[in-house]
Amino acid sequence: MRWQGGRESGNVEDRRGGFGGGGGLPIGVGGLGVGGVLVLVVVSLFLGVDPTVLLNGGEPETRTADVRNAPPGSAPDDELGRFVSVVLADTEDTWRGLFQQMGRQYQDPTLVLFTGAVASGCGNAQAAMGPFYCPADRKVYIDLGFYRELRDRFQAPGDFAQAYVIAHEVGHHVQNLLGISDKVEAAQRRSGDRREANALSVRLELQADCFAGLWANHANRDRRILEPGDVEEALTAASAIGDDRLQRQARGTVSPDSFTHGSSEQRVRWFRTGLQGGELRQCDTFAADRL
Repeated sequence: MRWQGGRESGNVEDRRGGFGGGGGLPIGVGGLGVGGVLVLVVVSLFLGVDPTVLLNGGEPETRTADVRNAPPGSAPDDELGRFVSVVLADTEDTWRGLFQQMGRQYQDPTLVLFTGAVASGCGNAQAAMGPFYCPADRKVYIDLGFYRELRDRFQAPGDFAQAYVIAHEVGHHVQNLLGISDKVEAAQRRSGDRREANALSVRLELQADCFAGLWANHANRDRRILEPGDVEEALTAASAIGDDRLQRQARGTVSPDSFTHGSSEQRVRWFRTGLQGGELRQCDTFAADRL
């Protein structure tokens, strides 16, 4: 991915090395061993879902926000931190343009880098939970150690795989700004049915995958960021964290009714839809007959 020399975002808080609070998850939850719990937890908040949704069989755990006005950190000065900052800036440029076409103003999210644990507007989080977006404070949170997990545990290396992670979380921010997230949450509450709630969550997550592909399309069209192999890196990452693959790794069986993010095939297909089409309307997963 061509990113060196790109504009760095001013919306990055580097809290690495700071104390963010938070409590862990018990070992052996739901009859899973340590390895199974780690696999589920690592990817549960990666791309935006509460880990208790998976560990409790689809039933989210109620959380209370616990934020003590943590001061913003300085801008990152290491290579990986600068890479994240450039990718965030690129998403800002893309989504500002797309929102302008809709007659709206894009509001930039903040990206928080942390180590170990962090306090967010959505509660305390551990690094093992993976990257996540918090709509309450409109911030994306990531411990960059997750990229080692992505490379080593999930066999999805590469800088564009890393960029895909950020672009997906920013996709959740776009959903928040457009009111999509609120509508889904309201529909989930009205349904009172776990399977229907999970199905809505899948559509939300696949749309964020499509939005990530949409960003890649426009960023490459405008700034020529893609190099040979980049798209394959992103597709490998999308496939690696499909619900079917993760469930099979964790417990040896697959339960489609408990999917909250979509299968590997679905995640790959919707990222590719955004990448190839480049049109916002093509990412309407809620109107799609086939996911």
